[in-house]
Amino acid sequence: MTNVFRFTSFIFCLVVAVTSNAAENWNQYLGPHGNGHSGAKELPVKWSEKENVRWKIPMAGKAWSSPVVWGNQIWLTNAPEDGTKMSVVCVAADTGKIIHERYIFTNEKPDFCHGFNSYASCTPFIEEGRIYVHFGKYGTACLNTSTAETIWQRRDFKCNHWRGPGSSPIVHDGLLFVCYDGYDVQYITALDAKTGATVWNVDRKIDYGADSDNGDRKKAYSTAAVVEVAGKPVLISPSAGATIAYEPKTGQEIWRCNHGGWNASIRPVVLDNLLFVDTHSGGRGTVAIKYDGQGDISDSHIAWSREKSGRRLPNPMVIDGLLYLLDSKGVMTCLDGKTGEEIWVQRVGGNFVASPVYAAGKIYLFNREGKSFVVKPGRTYSAIGENELSAGCMASPAVVGNTLIVRTFEHLYCIGNR
Repeated sequence: MTNVFRFTSFIFCLVVAVTSNAAENWNQYLGPHGNGHSGAKELPVKWSEKENVRWKIPMAGKAWSSPVVWGNQIWLTNAPEDGTKMSVVCVAADTGKIIHERYIFTNEKPDFCHGFNSYASCTPFIEEGRIYVHFGKYGTACLNTSTAETIWQRRDFKCNHWRGPGSSPIVHDGLLFVCYDGYDVQYITALDAKTGATVWNVDRKIDYGADSDNGDRKKAYSTAAVVEVAGKPVLISPSAGATIAYEPKTGQEIWRCNHGGWNASIRPVVLDNLLFVDTHSGGRGTVAIKYDGQGDISDSHIAWSREKSGRRLPNPMVIDGLLYLLDSKGVMTCLDGKTGEEIWVQRVGGNFVASPVYAAGKIYLFNREGKSFVVKPGRTYSAIGENELSAGCMASPAVVGNTLIVRTFEHLYCIGNR
């Protein structure tokens, strides 16, 4: 083999590898498929402050939103602890260099936000040329990703989040969907992604029963998901007390499942004809819903439910027919997704808010104390890595090519095999 042929072959393989890695953008909360799965083929199992860190930059402020990635741009939202300013930061994925940083909104007198939450907990949604940032009642905006300039913004939606905002926006077929599940009002709205104009706005109209006068039992922080039913898209949005399915173009209600609970903060995930939601506080715990119904499906379409679980902020994850649940106190449970049968329960360690990601055949977990765990999925618990950084996570990680983008309380990291 000549040197020229060797060199040409090397360049071809390099181009194929780079193209393959760049093809999948981490464009929203829980990644391109909205379920925490990545197509990355190689990620590290071991890292520390001195090992397998490609770059690390300080991140000021207090913000739990997750990074989103398009091409070589990593975007994050940010805010100071008092919520008086809300901003965006854009970082180059290959070098960690700051590309853009600008304030989007200012607030003279922000509402109360619980210390456990932040004023920038909603993860953005990014697509070619545009990023959509959302700060709950404080504002929603579309920015040009080349210049970071505002294309449109809305600041007219009312909601008393009571403990601070937390629901992330999603975009589907030209519509931007945002949820406002507050102490006082509970509704979902669809905006024209190009202009920001309201397309529809629908009140939840949930019967809260004995809690109808208690606003604390009406709030939620969940992110919607779009699933396909009989070849048609359906928008599914968990809230306090119920999960509701809507026709995406019109907002017409298709079905609702009353399961109780409040503070719901997860995004639904699916396995075949089942949809998994978690009621977080109270209610029926983890609920498996057959999502092809019509009208009130509370009695007819719940395949199984499981109340035996701790409060969960991390999102559930489905891998090869198994449902993985990680509660806030570090207990991981593996269930048979079809039946709800318990396969194993394992205390991982620490306290968790960040959702797990699945890539290269492994589950990656990051806790609030700064420790991270690498677990091999399967019908027996198998820990294959334990690592530590200088600070913990509330934000869920992103996967870029063959690297993890990790936002801790203090820094943003790019972690990859060196």
